[in-house]
Amino acid sequence: MARTDDTEADGTARTDDVESEGTTDADVLGSDGTTGADAPGSDEIAGADALESDESVSPAADADTTVGAQAEGGTTAGADPDADTTAGAEAGGDTSVRAEAEPDVRVPAVVQGDAASEANGGGPGTAHADGDGGDGRSEKADADGHGDGGVSEKAAGGRRGLRGRLAKYPRAARIVTVGTTVLAGALVLFGLLVPNKLERLEFGAFVRIPAEGVLLAALLLALPPKPRRVTSYVVGALLGLVTILKFVDMGFYSVMARPFDLVLDWILFENAADWVKESFGPSGEIFAVIAVVVLVIALLVLMTLAVARLTDVMVRHRPVATRTTLVLGTAWITCVTLGVQFTDVPVASQMNATIIQNRVDQVQASLHDGQIFAKQASVDAFADTPPDQLLTGLRGKDVLFTFIESYGRTAIDDPAMSEEIDSVLSEGTSGLKSAGFSSRSAWLRSPVTGAGSWLAHSTFLSGLWIKNQQRYRSLTTSDRNTLTKYFQKTGAWDTVGIVPGVRRAWPEGKFFGLDRIYDSEHLGYNGPYFSWTPVPDQFSLGAFERLEHGKKNRKPMMAEIILASSHNPWAPIAHMIDWNDLGDGSVYNQIKKEGKDPKEVWKNPESVRREYRNAIEYSLHSLTQYVEKYGDKNTVLVFLGDHQPVPTVTAGSTSRDVPVSIVAKDPKVLDRISDWGWTEGLKPAKTAPEWRMDTFRDRFMTAYGPHPGTAAATSTP
Repeated sequence: MARTDDTEADGTARTDDVESEGTTDADVLGSDGTTGADAPGSDEIAGADALESDESVSPAADADTTVGAQAEGGTTAGADPDADTTAGAEAGGDTSVRAEAEPDVRVPAVVQGDAASEANGGGPGTAHADGDGGDGRSEKADADGHGDGGVSEKAAGGRRGLRGRLAKYPRAARIVTVGTTVLAGALVLFGLLVPNKLERLEFGAFVRIPAEGVLLAALLLALPPKPRRVTSYVVGALLGLVTILKFVDMGFYSVMARPFDLVLDWILFENAADWVKESFGPSGEIFAVIAVVVLVIALLVLMTLAVARLTDVMVRHRPVATRTTLVLGTAWITCVTLGVQFTDVPVASQMNATIIQNRVDQVQASLHDGQIFAKQASVDAFADTPPDQLLTGLRGKDVLFTFIESYGRTAIDDPAMSEEIDSVLSEGTSGLKSAGFSSRSAWLRSPVTGAGSWLAHSTFLSGLWIKNQQRYRSLTTSDRNTLTKYFQKTGAWDTVGIVPGVRRAWPEGKFFGLDRIYDSEHLGYNGPYFSWTPVPDQFSLGAFERLEHGKKNRKPMMAEIILASSHNPWAPIAHMIDWNDLGDGSVYNQIKKEGKDPKEVWKNPESVRREYRNAIEYSLHSLTQYVEKYGDKNTVLVFLGDHQPVPTVTAGSTSRDVPVSIVAKDPKVLDRISDWGWTEGLKPAKTAPEWRMDTFRDRFMTAYGPHPGTAAATSTP
């Protein structure tokens, strides 16, 4: 661009920053008496950003300075800062607006388009005479430069709206220009430095030098005009996408303690919407979805415009921008070399490059994960075992595999809640012992944390490491035999599913080998939802007793029971009532009213942790009291947590362990696992064995049946 700076003291006009493409740059008008005029058809205003052009304009020193384009009829556009400026049309069609360059006066020149100097009056940069020969009107600019810009409305191309108004008020134009530039810079800096974890979102995170910003600035300064413009748009859009990805990562780290998987995690957004709907109502879901869509669109558009804006500013002030880029680059290298930190955060940042590289590796791994999983799933140690030799050590028993939502190691190990949970487990152990039951406990490592219960359930039952939705879909569309399906395959058990968290068709139930399935609509419950939880745990167990377990003259039963009361958001929570008062669940209407509002609970992490603990207590009470009341000599209970709760509750713990217990009245059942080394009682010791969840199926089937013909299969994550 060509920019005319203040003339020298002797009245000689200087031109700075003339670029090779010959574009013209006009400074913002100030209160020093400068005025500017746009060529007709220009998209810019006096006092605003300069426009790029393929034609250069150079004022002559110590002489009248004429800036304009010669139209077909001899039309010239110019500006006179200190003299009357006349816009008119002569009879012959010659219309001129001239300006004389005076000392200490800036002469802004605005020439729009590649055809600014074309002789054809219809060219995009040509000033035209009034079609009727002009009306002969003239407007005078104030001596101090605060007039209307010294350009008639016709000469200005009939500018309207904000641009036209700002042309009359150069001081306001400067404020708008500077303010917009500052906001653009702040947004770009935010996008470059914002971390992808909420716990890192602090002041120190923004006191850093982003390597990506320095490199991009150098690149944009080096490019020619047109490639530079396109590159600035592309960079802005990409930076917007990276910023959105960081926000999504914040959510995933907050719930699942891991970043978002660009290939496999899209299905989880639907699950998140369902959770919001069930927790905060349909209006909450609609508001959340609209807010997310608006944020994404706004961030992409604003980030793109912000990068383009800063690029224009850098080009107009190329020497300063170049020096600043060199200084920042040198500072970044120095900080890396010396390991300079601010509040334990490295000053030299390359976070965005690291995030992008990690995602590239993640995408490659996710794309190959299907092949790896298919190879693992092809191995099943018990696939060829005859049905009459499967699970012989449990024949005649009612085997109940029960999952307690979010029952993780944190509930037992965290000092803030261990005392209350220990009391519940001790009470449960004593109560079961009084009823004639014994128990053993240990730890299992879940493939997920915070959410994704179905992945944990399928891992436990299939003997495969189901760590993502792609593996889950591959599993449930295969012929893999799960633990529950092996019970069905023997023909010695009826298989039942109690799944109160299921609200829609669940075709996977057939894959898991369940003869009869009772979801939230088939348990006879007419009470209210407790946030996400459709049916309180005590009612679910009571319904199981009424619909299946309590029937006379039935076959032995294997049941998969999923208790959901300890599901996030843990408010309101039901409490134990007399088993005979369950009825159709209407009694829970009043109980819900007495509970807490989840929106209030989630305002404080400590209240979240407290309500989580209360929810786990309720689930444990429901299950142990059910076995005490309805269990008999043939009852075998295997219960476990599916995954750890969200990081808000785990408070920094990275463990994925969940407790697992086996309860039975027949001593022969526990004798078969005596070599496992599990802890006696419902509370596993800190030193109890820690197994991967996918190893349980084969260990269990080995303990309660003949040894398979091949070694037990294990998979790797």
